Amino acid sequence: MELSPGNEGLRRQIARRYMAAGMAVPIDEVVVTAGALEALTLCLQTVTRPGDVVAIRTPAFYGALQALDRLRLKAVEIPMHPSNGLDISVLADALKRHPIRACWFMTSFQNPTGVTMPDATKEALVTLLAAHEVPLIEDDVYAELYFGASPVRPAKAFDRKGLVLHCGSFSKSLAPGYRVGWVAAGRFTQQVARAKWMTNISTSMPAQLAIADYLQTRSYDRHLRRFRQNLAAQQENLLETIEKSFPPGTRVARPKGGYFLWLELPVQVDSVRLFELSLKQGISIAPGPIFSGSRGFRNCIRLNYGHPWTDETARSLETVGTLARSL
Repeated sequence: MELSPGNEGLRRQIARRYMAAGMAVPIDEVVVTAGALEALTLCLQTVTRPGDVVAIRTPAFYGALQALDRLRLKAVEIPMHPSNGLDISVLADALKRHPIRACWFMTSFQNPTGVTMPDATKEALVTLLAAHEVPLIEDDVYAELYFGASPVRPAKAFDRKGLVLHCGSFSKSLAPGYRVGWVAAGRFTQQVARAKWMTNISTSMPAQLAIADYLQTRSYDRHLRRFRQNLAAQQENLLETIEKSFPPGTRVARPKGGYFLWLELPVQVDSVRLFELSLKQGISIAPGPIFSGSRGFRNCIRLNYGHPWTDETARSLETVGTLARSL
């Protein structure tokens, strides 16, 4: 019976997908996990100890903030760069001023902003961290959800020292309920596999076998092509409705993949108040402060276009826009 680090057939299929993307990742480097968040948490447990400092990008996925808090780790927030996705100079300075033990960055289609680091920034990031011998936990769960003709490369593609722990998942692209993710953990593979064993021994074997069997066909790639087309159309609908319904001065980027739009509303709009008013109408949005340990981004919200577009969705978004105008 195959337990940790996971079913060999599934790990072979994951390694083949890396190879198709131009990366040589051995099967033995892949550890299957119960979703990406477990992979990310196992990586944190492997490369840090309570009280250590971890660099994260801000705004950050709130799950990352919760994981750091749960493991009693301290966060240093590195600001997002509008075009490069990450301000490398600020990170370089932070590495000199703080005893940073690891970095946790979402490098492509980041949650919540949707921003993707260019290849040059990813390479500069890996080079900088290698010089300091600091591991990078790369959260790359939206990697397959690109809208262009070519996939984006992860920072892992530039890793020469085994310092990048690359985390992925089938939850965002195929089967959310299966909760199957993985990490290609580089030089830390044995420690991560041991931590997995000590946490819950094994990820659901039926789920692993089902996904491994599916990946052997061409159906997954056909599914991804349709899914990307649907996401791109849903994003377009969201952007058009925002332009018509939200107050003048609202700023929003157009990500080239993923699930999320990050809206910067006029400074007078309190996103927490907007969240409260929307919730009374049965509408859920994500206010900016939940994505920051310092409770910043008070006039920002995150919207999700991962659900099918319906008339009800349009009406709900129009309602949020009207409420934003009232504030």
